[in-house]
Amino acid sequence: MTKSVGTDAEPVEILLVEDSPGDVRLTREAFKDAKVHVNLHVASDGTEAVAFLKQEGAHVNALRPDLILLDLNLPKKDGREVLEEIKESPTLKSIPVVILTTSASEADILRSYRLHANCYITKPVGLDGFLKVVQSINGFWLSVVKLPHEAAL
Repeated sequence: MTKSVGTDAEPVEILLVEDSPGDVRLTREAFKDAKVHVNLHVASDGTEAVAFLKQEGAHVNALRPDLILLDLNLPKKDGREVLEEIKESPTLKSIPVVILTTSASEADILRSYRLHANCYITKPVGLDGFLKVVQSINGFWLSVVKLPHEAAL
């Protein structure tokens, strides 16, 4: 079943895996302006992201995200490792993963796509550019794309 988005639809569950408090704040603000109902969950490192996705520890009641925004350069567990774990899991691999990172390295881009990332976006440095990127994620992933919606198995 695909998930519909819009003002009357269920909220879209998004997991933002980001260790920069400033980027988390900017992302929250950009989604607040969106015309879709978004529940933004935040994991500040790769280990917490995996616990959230596997509903372990403090995240035992976490909802399955419809979309994951994943930074690559994370403490504890690197975003590349998190991506690999997601895409190797039969219950998680259908969740679209958007890489949202400062790295413009061709090696990171290639590795991310080889690990089945759905999209790779390099974060702009300026505030306006960052807000435009988050708005474009909203415009495409939450308004155009049909997101898969599966109950956790």
